This record gives sequence, C-alpha cells and structure tokens, in this order.
Amino acid sequence: MPAAPPCEDRPVNDTGPRALWRRAQHGWPARFPIVQFPNAPLIVALVASIIGHVSSGTLHDVARVVSLMGLIAWAVLEIVSGVNWLRRLLGAGFLAYLAVRALA
Repeated sequence: MPAAPPCEDRPVNDTGPRALWRRAQHGWPARFPIVQFPNAPLIVALVASIIGHVSSGTLHDVARVVSLMGLIAWAVLEIVSGVNWLRRLLGAGFLAYLAVRALA
C-alpha cells in the first residue's frame, strides 16, 4: 500500500469559517482591492452600533464608545496597512470624518 501524500498535496476542504474569512480578506477586484470583507475592528464597530441603536442607558453609552473605538481602529489599520493607496486614503478620510464629527 503506497504512503499517503504529504499534507500539502492532499485536497483540502476549504469551506469552513476560517477558509471563508481568509478568502474574503483578499478583496475585489484581485489586482486592486476596493471592496473587502470587514476586518475584526469593523465587525466590532458594526455590532456595537446595532446594540447602541436598540438599547438605552448605560448599555447604549458603552456600545457607542465601543463602536467609535472600533471605527478608529479600523481607520488606523487602513492607513497603516491598507492594501493600496485607495484603501489608505479611505482610512485617512474616515479618520478625518470621525475627528470633525467629534469636534462638532
């Protein structure tokens, strides 16, 4: 009986959540990604924003702060490690928007 091929030669079931997350992070179009699946800080910000909209009191306040911190983290990550100049510009523009909104 022949030995099993090394792991890297075997077909991989690439349909689990981790595989989906990894594929979604590449963005579209492949040569110049404009659209990407949200990264962790953006997902946290979106979930916190939803919680803030459906809650009141202290939970509302905490959710708004978490949402803002997630958006700031996302913008800084785009500025520092965006895949192209457009993604870095998007991060910088959104960070400027958040700053103007906070000062208003």
